[in-house]
Amino acid sequence: MRYSEDLPHEELSKYASDDMLIFTALISIFVSFALLYMGIKGKQMWMIPWAIGLFILSIVMGYAIYFEADYLGY
Repeated sequence: MRYSEDLPHEELSKYASDDMLIFTALISIFVSFALLYMGIKGKQMWMIPWAIGLFILSIVMGYAIYFEADYLGY
């Protein structure tokens, strides 16, 4: 059974609150520090850009949700 693709925006975020998304951003920041540490310690160079990217995107997402920034115009 396929899901309907014409769901309204209200139903897409029915079960996710802003607090849950900010908590996810905070967890992602801690995960990015762990990735950075493991990447440096284990000499895995691919982990370092992933960690930096995750950190930056988590900060942007947390800022956008907390301050209700409207980047996409929805």
